[in-house]
Amino acid sequence: MLKQIKGLHHVTSMAASAQENSDFFTKVLGLRRVKKTVNFDDPEVYHLYYGDEAGTPGSVMTYFPFPHIAPGRKGTGEVGETYFAVPDGSLGYWKERLSGLGLRDLRERDLFGEKHLRFEGPDQDGFSLVETANDDRKGWTGEGIGSSQAIQGFRGASLRLRDAGATAELLAFMNYQQVERKDNWVRFAVAGGNGADFIDIETLSSADPARQGSGSVHHIAFAVENRSAQLEVRQALLDTGYQVTPVIDRDYFWAIYFRTPGGILFEIATNEPGFDRDEDTAHLGEALKLPSRYEPYRSQIERILTPIAD
Repeated sequence: MLKQIKGLHHVTSMAASAQENSDFFTKVLGLRRVKKTVNFDDPEVYHLYYGDEAGTPGSVMTYFPFPHIAPGRKGTGEVGETYFAVPDGSLGYWKERLSGLGLRDLRERDLFGEKHLRFEGPDQDGFSLVETANDDRKGWTGEGIGSSQAIQGFRGASLRLRDAGATAELLAFMNYQQVERKDNWVRFAVAGGNGADFIDIETLSSADPARQGSGSVHHIAFAVENRSAQLEVRQALLDTGYQVTPVIDRDYFWAIYFRTPGGILFEIATNEPGFDRDEDTAHLGEALKLPSRYEPYRSQIERILTPIAD
């Protein structure tokens, strides 16, 4: 069992419009844009990061906004919803705020005893705000959102699968223990985590496979403290038979990737070095930051990227 994993690190999705994406996460949900950079594999595309003040692991939603990308199709083999934790008693505020800002089809539900407010982002990506007691993480405030309502980070995420068995075994290996089951849902939790502690599996045995596009989660990342812990996890996964990438330097963390039995791309990311390695915390997300190999091409890249208005 991999004791090194401490909950979620980040969730990375795809969008169609960088401006619309930035506006939604900063002006509607009130998160802080903590980094504006580019896709390592396609520097003509932004990579945008949103989270709390410092971009603490367990709080960071990231996006690749690909212009002209086709919409995704919901189905199995993908992350279904990303859950954000909000303070206990704040869902009424959020329902009024989101409705007032034009979001439609807000849905309330109770899942494993927690109150959820479900909604969709600009690309029909699935989210829930979850009332969470005894969560002392400090959310980013602004846009009229106070500390008693601000998003505190992730609560967790759900996975949609045709068959939960093999992925459930993987989660158990990753230090997630099954804690509850209801109908076609099963909940896993990591003990002593970072607050982003839950993974739910929804089994949809007759559903069609998902097709990735705008609104789809590209990958979901789990947090380890440092590179030493990451190497231990990588070796254990290799020994178990998973095909795992070499360690990749993502500037703000080191990453390894592997595909789950259910088809979802998992990442293991380090908490180090963090988003302040190339920007002062007071100015995170303001300037366009480029990976060092792309810095010689800055002027060309800046001509291609459409500026994002704050």
